[in-house]
Amino acid sequence: MSLPERRTLLVLAALAAALGLFYADVLSSLVRQWASDDNYSHGFLVVPLALYFAWERRAALVAAAPRPSLVGAFVIVGSLIVWTAGIFGAELFLTRVSLLGVLAGTILFVWGWRHLRVLAFPLAFLLLMIPLPSIIFNQIAFPLQLVASQAGELVIATAGIPVLREGNILQLPSRTLEVAEACSGIRSLVSLLMLAIVLGYFSEPRIGARVLIAVAAVPIAILANAARVAGTGLAAEWVSPAAADGFFHTFSGWLVFVVAFAGLLLVQQAVARAGAWRERRRPALAGAA
Repeated sequence: MSLPERRTLLVLAALAAALGLFYADVLSSLVRQWASDDNYSHGFLVVPLALYFAWERRAALVAAAPRPSLVGAFVIVGSLIVWTAGIFGAELFLTRVSLLGVLAGTILFVWGWRHLRVLAFPLAFLLLMIPLPSIIFNQIAFPLQLVASQAGELVIATAGIPVLREGNILQLPSRTLEVAEACSGIRSLVSLLMLAIVLGYFSEPRIGARVLIAVAAVPIAILANAARVAGTGLAAEWVSPAAADGFFHTFSGWLVFVVAFAGLLLVQQAVARAGAWRERRRPALAGAA
């Protein structure tokens, strides 16, 4: 085994030991939240995908000459300070984010900036596995609840059904519907955003096109959830009040998410065709110039 290979194995072993020492509780709490919180169940997919993205870059990593940077040591120390602040402040988000800082700092300290640039996307993708702090989550979820409620009220009233909205509560003739936090759409928003990033990565070589596909996931998820709320209200009146509960409610969530993903695929196809059209136009424009 060559010296660089031995050094790499020693670094990986030291990193694994450090993660076991400092981050065992952090990682276990993260997995428990993925398993118990449906808003972040996609976290089980993030880590394997990030590892795959890193594996795809193995040729570039081998080709890049190691140039260790002392800046990495400062990044590691800063990340551990953030970890300490999270421990004493009982803030899980800080302890979890510090893990990514330790990984980035280790890459920078052992191999250098070129390796860090190669692995920048897999590291950034890991951010999707970390649940948002409650204060930020609520700041996003509640406006989404209001948007879904307002859209549902508009559609239901347009259909000729009397409806009274008070905040995120819709009063219908047959029953009262509450657009709860679970129905805010943030769950589908986060999951659809992850799928949009993965879709853009595999389908588009252009950075701008990938960003456009990812951004499109936000309005698509919001519109899809608003349609779900409106559809639930209409089903409760036209079919049965029970249509807003149980199996029908859960099934509508899956169905709407499938429709939202189909809309995302349409956006991807439109972006791909626009890119192909620009490529065909480029020789003609160059000739005219």
